Amino acid sequence: MLEQQRFLYGSTLLMCISLGSFLFGVVISEIPLGSKLSVGENNSWVSSNGDFAIGFYSRPDMPNQFSVGICFNSKSIPVDKHTMVWVAGGDVAVSNNSYLELQMNGELVLFDALQGQEVWSSKTSQLSVAVAFLRDDGNLILLNEKKDGVWQSFDYPTDTLLPGQRLSPFRTLRAASQNDVSSLYSLYMNVSGQLQLRWESSIIYWSIGRPSQSNLSAILTSYGSLQLVAPTSEPVWSVYGEDHNDTVKFRFLRLDVDGNLRLYSWMGVSQTWRSVWQAVENQCNVFATCDQRGICTFNASGSPVCICPFYHVGHSNTKCLVSSQHDCKPGSIMVKHANMFLYGIYPVNDSISVTSLDKCKSMCLGDSSCTAVTFINDGSAKCRMMKTQYISGYSDPSLSSTSFVKRCSDPLAADPIFPLKSPPQARKEFYNSCIPCLVGAASGTIFVFVVIQLAVGFYLYKRRNTYKRLASLAYSSPGSKCLIMLSFTEIKDLTENFKHQIGPKMFKGTLPDNQPVAIKVLEATIEARKFRAALSKVGSIYHKGLVKLEGYCCESDRRYLVYEYAKNSSVEKYIVDSTLAERLTWRKRMEICLSVGRAIVYLHTGCREFLCHGNLKCENVVLDENLEAKVNEFGLGMLYGEASSNMASAQKDVEDFGKMVLTLVSGVKEANDVFDWAYKEWFEGHPENVVDKRLEDEVDPEELERLLRISFWCLQADERVKPSMGEVVKVLEGSLPVDPPPPPFSCRRPPREEEDSSELGSVRDIGM
Repeated sequence: MLEQQRFLYGSTLLMCISLGSFLFGVVISEIPLGSKLSVGENNSWVSSNGDFAIGFYSRPDMPNQFSVGICFNSKSIPVDKHTMVWVAGGDVAVSNNSYLELQMNGELVLFDALQGQEVWSSKTSQLSVAVAFLRDDGNLILLNEKKDGVWQSFDYPTDTLLPGQRLSPFRTLRAASQNDVSSLYSLYMNVSGQLQLRWESSIIYWSIGRPSQSNLSAILTSYGSLQLVAPTSEPVWSVYGEDHNDTVKFRFLRLDVDGNLRLYSWMGVSQTWRSVWQAVENQCNVFATCDQRGICTFNASGSPVCICPFYHVGHSNTKCLVSSQHDCKPGSIMVKHANMFLYGIYPVNDSISVTSLDKCKSMCLGDSSCTAVTFINDGSAKCRMMKTQYISGYSDPSLSSTSFVKRCSDPLAADPIFPLKSPPQARKEFYNSCIPCLVGAASGTIFVFVVIQLAVGFYLYKRRNTYKRLASLAYSSPGSKCLIMLSFTEIKDLTENFKHQIGPKMFKGTLPDNQPVAIKVLEATIEARKFRAALSKVGSIYHKGLVKLEGYCCESDRRYLVYEYAKNSSVEKYIVDSTLAERLTWRKRMEICLSVGRAIVYLHTGCREFLCHGNLKCENVVLDENLEAKVNEFGLGMLYGEASSNMASAQKDVEDFGKMVLTLVSGVKEANDVFDWAYKEWFEGHPENVVDKRLEDEVDPEELERLLRISFWCLQADERVKPSMGEVVKVLEGSLPVDPPPPPFSCRRPPREEEDSSELGSVRDIGM
């Protein structure tokens, strides 16, 4: 439960125990070009005062894997309390014999020996780096020949801020990953001056600051204060720890894995790190604090714990999912839970209406897709309906909310269709007259039984390898994080020898538990080692707008990917087919654009390592049974060794997204002349002419204007003015205005002309 989470978010201490147990680095004033740290040599770079060190540490959640980072190293702190404060590349893990090197070209590079390639770099080869320093404040800084700082670790925080370190707009702290799975919790500083704790990218469960004040930064002071400061360094908001202004040498601010932001101070007397402030006072108010383990409540000692008042569903006893069996023959009942507030996760799309408690309960009972409801009895009379089995929440005697969870009625105690027993005398007469019949029947039964047993045994022997192995892999339910590794024979079995093709090089298959999957055929030229390494990263990514990678096949020269199956195929199919296109209403098309946009934002900024899609189009956006959009085939560029951590890749996704939006609006497949025509119609004041004529419902003019404007910005030939995907999503949500765009396909204009055409605006003016 939550006690386990506390152990996990203390795992960085265990990491640093490993680090401190074998690092023997010496105190140095500078790190010259050509310097190297390696896992095998157990060396480190240490700050001049000895308070911080950078080196490799073992990952307790990933055996035989290592990361490199900066850790407390003071002699006044026991080795087992040497907390990690920065990790290169977020949570990038490497194998034994890997190394970190400050190359002669001035680039800091992390090289993975197993993959045989660089997995992270500072990208400073063109900045004339001459030397590096690990400063006494824990900041790793690269200096050029003029002794100017050109790169510093303080600009790329992971889950921690040190005193003096700023969290600037658009920068993020992300809680540490668990078992190679990226956390969904982040601390985000937006351009509007708000510091926000978020789950995924859309759920904000804590925020401070005033939206009217822009370009603020968050900073942790040395005397124990978290502040929001203006560009002039003037504080506009402050919060203080319990030991504010006390003599404390070491402090840090960390986003813990339980989603809470805490300020820690080193207590020299008790030799412990003590939390002196936390953002969310009641841990149960942290969104999805219990995730799939039930609801949050407090035990007798006042500590938050996760309990499961629902049925246990799935293979793992760590999950607490509500029943998903909607087709109940005896009927359904609503189980009442007083003083409990519930909300849906995976996905977060609860519908809220104003009604009475009885009506709220009846609405769920009459809706086959409803799994639970919460009636908020605080005067607002809100009814929150959930349609997912992934439900979390919290319970407390002081809560006025009442929740109802649907479950099937209990089955009948006995089935009355069997005949009554015959009288004893009748049975005796029957046996006396039919003994030869019984002997013959018994002989025949034994013979048939032996034949059946032999046939079943032969069949099981033939199939045992496939099904035994798949069963041992314990095929994951939607919440599972592991990848299934399949043989080519198993792939053929799952697809019935590739019988059902559902797309280009895509086939439908069925796992032994009758779970449908989609299997993608890849080129056989991908090196096995790189293939597995890339999939270990792609497979750890989870987002409600991304198709989940379930498994893979890497056998000999065969490469296959196994994805979760989307019942309603691709968006392209709905665009091409006039009958299906009627189901894509204007509202649904807006939802698809927003869902896809948020998924791409997550790939660009939400993962530990930047990841681009590289081939975003309607064909690679699929629809589930509820016509909810999910992005498919993301990260395939990693399989072919293509660079995915540069601005060009992000701009490619932005451009592809713009094309996809225009395709959805117009109903016409991608073609440059279509985009030119669309811009011409919009520019001449006829945006309605661009809309798909098959749309029968009313189109929202404001939404249409936003969609067209931002899509034309995405298609700009001048890459300097293209928006980021984060800006695109804010425009789609309506929280950010967007200026009229210039012609998207014109050549890059000379600087003087750009200055003279300021009336056209710039995408960088979106947020102003």
